[in-house]
Amino acid sequence: MQRLLMGPAVLLTMVALTACGANVVEQADVEKSVSDVLTEQVGTAPDAIDCPGDLEAEVGKTMRCTLTAGEDELGLTVTVTEVDGTDINYDVEVDSE
Repeated sequence: MQRLLMGPAVLLTMVALTACGANVVEQADVEKSVSDVLTEQVGTAPDAIDCPGDLEAEVGKTMRCTLTAGEDELGLTVTVTEVDGTDINYDVEVDSE
């Protein structure tokens, strides 16, 4: 059984994703980048990151996603912090419970 250990609210900074033509980051790209950074930061890959759709490339836009690791399921919030052309920066905050 895989277990992803998180502290009370993990804040991760994501950088340099590329928006597609409609100024959104595709759902699969958001899910992969969140998973990659969690793996790097925590040392364990989550089983899944599930987001409800594409992320709008507009500062302040947020999206709620779900992180699954073994039997654990946590919510997380993705927040766009900067948009520079097609480069999108955003933060990810994992819920404490």
